[in-house]
Amino acid sequence: MAQTLPKTMLTILTLLLFSLIVHAQSHQFSRKLPHKSLGLMKEKLSHLHFYFHDIVSGKHPTAVRIAQAATTNTSSTGFGFTVMIDDPLTVGPERNSKIVGRAQGIYAADDLNELSIIMVLNYVFVEGKYNGSTLSILGRNLVTSKVREMPIVGGSGLFRFARGYALAKTHFLNVSTGDAVVEYNVYVLHY
Repeated sequence: MAQTLPKTMLTILTLLLFSLIVHAQSHQFSRKLPHKSLGLMKEKLSHLHFYFHDIVSGKHPTAVRIAQAATTNTSSTGFGFTVMIDDPLTVGPERNSKIVGRAQGIYAADDLNELSIIMVLNYVFVEGKYNGSTLSILGRNLVTSKVREMPIVGGSGLFRFARGYALAKTHFLNVSTGDAVVEYNVYVLHY
């Protein structure tokens, strides 16, 4: 019996050591975290109101066509054109109104039958407590509708874990140049 005890102890120690090595080498894919560990307290609902200036004409455009399909110019909806933007967001509809942020991203004509664009962009805020925070928009913008609704799919800074929606309403459109001012009312849930 004295000889089997060391073998048993050796087996137990080997199994324990193997278990520790396997556990140390394993990586955990997911785990639950308490909200407080990320500084998440009570969720808030914020309303933001600003004007989006899409300037496609002149010496300093903020929206530039970067691609188009072979059939874009013959399409009644401009299907296939793609535009990169860095549009100012302002407090008022005037071009010289105080800038509160920038709309940066891409929009593209995505419908063969209706004048619709897909918006893939970030609102990058530069003013007040939202300075450095962003909201991400991804959705359909049916240009011919009086009011368009697009989802907010995320954010950063004060808008971490953001979700909500943006309502867009054309304030001004210059049909000869394509320049537009769009009023936005954004409703966002965030921590």
